[in-house]
Amino acid sequence: MSVKVIEINDSNIKVGDKAGLVFQSPGFSLVTNDKVEVGEFAESQCRIQPTNSFSKYWYELNLEPISHSPKVRHHADLAYAQLMDIAEEGDIDGDVIFSVPGSFTQQQLAILLGLARQTKFSPVGLVNSALVESIHLAHKEYVVHTDIQLHQVVVTLLASDETFFRVENIIQIPGVGTQNFMNLMMQVATDSFISQCRFNPQYDANTEQDLYNEIQGWLSKHEEGKTVQLGIKSGDTTYTSKLPWNNLTGVIDRYYQKITKQIDVLKPSVTCHLLLNERLTRLPGFLRFISSSKDYEVISGDQGIQACIDYKNLICSEDEGTILVDKIAKSKLGIKSLNARSGGEQSEEASHLLFG
Repeated sequence: MSVKVIEINDSNIKVGDKAGLVFQSPGFSLVTNDKVEVGEFAESQCRIQPTNSFSKYWYELNLEPISHSPKVRHHADLAYAQLMDIAEEGDIDGDVIFSVPGSFTQQQLAILLGLARQTKFSPVGLVNSALVESIHLAHKEYVVHTDIQLHQVVVTLLASDETFFRVENIIQIPGVGTQNFMNLMMQVATDSFISQCRFNPQYDANTEQDLYNEIQGWLSKHEEGKTVQLGIKSGDTTYTSKLPWNNLTGVIDRYYQKITKQIDVLKPSVTCHLLLNERLTRLPGFLRFISSSKDYEVISGDQGIQACIDYKNLICSEDEGTILVDKIAKSKLGIKSLNARSGGEQSEEASHLLFG
């Protein structure tokens, strides 16, 4: 069965198949007079046209009326517009597995499936993102999966018992998403421009967007501990500001403390394995808050998509109903329970998990 995967995380919605990543799009939309733009273009206009820009429609996916936009009835309309764009750009017209965050409610999942069925592709599977991204660690007793969205962080505890590898608990941490970090870093940078250049880049919408883009570019290639240098052009003048690393991290550290505190709350034991999404680890200075003694790894690229492809037979529904998969029988992963081991004695923990 040929199938594509749509990984729903509004920081960067990804589409992929067995060949790899096909398309990606951030969860932004821009409502203009004649149409709804989504993705990178919408993000590039979010500070220029703030009253026409939306970024919470996946975070708050619902059917509640939006009073300040006559062209859009509710957040579900915006999500549908992005699904249609994804279908076109990702060349999707067949079966699709949705990988979804544990923060989605049953109502939001129902809305997502309802929207998907109005497109030209068919949802055949629905799986918890944390579960499928952690599936190679199903032999571990506990795994804590941590991911960041536009407006929150989601921490998921996964547990392995005699029978299942399953989602045990989920904690949402609002107010520490990528957009919250961007807002904070933009304010720190603005203060730096004002003090060093007597120039306020947020005074004008265009230079505010330029500052947003500049910080985005810096985040993608920054070096830990290095002074941040930003340049903004206004008219015929280019303003340059240097921001010491400690000045930046000293401000955003409180966000990191909120995240790591909840990780520690959810973590049942010191032997728990920690799985971090690369979006989180790219934030400046975050890994300083992860103890070197902690057993952790980083999920990157299309790793989650490939896991969906590899385990599609365990995710896809056999009938017409699409049910969220938040646990998988260990026997189907080729992992024997303690009781099935010869002599009833516990053997040494395996170092590798083989599949196929």
